[in-house]
Amino acid sequence: MKFKNNTVALDATDLRILEALQENARQTYTAIGKSLGIAHSTVYDRIKRMERHGIIKEYTAVIDAERAGAKNIIAIMTIFTDPKESDKVAEKLCEAPQILEVYTSLSEELLIIAKVVAENQESLHEFIASSVAPLPGVLRIRTSMITKKFKETRFSIANNPKQLTFIKEKSNK
Repeated sequence: MKFKNNTVALDATDLRILEALQENARQTYTAIGKSLGIAHSTVYDRIKRMERHGIIKEYTAVIDAERAGAKNIIAIMTIFTDPKESDKVAEKLCEAPQILEVYTSLSEELLIIAKVVAENQESLHEFIASSVAPLPGVLRIRTSMITKKFKETRFSIANNPKQLTFIKEKSNK
C-alpha cells in the first residue's frame, strides 16, 4: 500500500489479501499467507495497515434473514423531494432502524431511493405515513414491495479491481 496525493494505492498483494478476506474473513493470517505464497507476518502487517487507514472497516456475519426465521417484507421507496431539502430528508431517513440503505439519484428530478424493511404491509404503511411522508421537503413517495429476490451480492474487490487506485507490483525478472 502506498500513498499518492493523499490517496491510498493498493498493490496486487493488498488486493489478493482483501479478496481472501471477502471469501472468508475467519481464516487465519497463516492460511491466507499460505494460499498467497507470502509470510503470515506480511498478511498481518498489511491487514493492520488497511484497518488503520479505513480500507477494512469491519468484520461481520452475513445472515440470511429468511433462513433465520424472519418473516419481513422489503420495499424500495422512491422519494421525490424539494431539491433544497433532499440532503436533510436523506439524513433523517438514515436515522430510522427500518431503513437499510439510502441513496440519492439525479434523473429528471433529484430522488432519494431507500430500502426499507417492515414486519408486514400494515407496519410498512404506518412507517411511511408517520415517519417519511411528514418530513419537510417530501413531495411524494412511490413504494415498490420486493416480491422475489433473484440476486443479492456484496461489492467484491475481485470483481472490480480496475475501479481502485492500484499500483502494479514490480517483477524481479
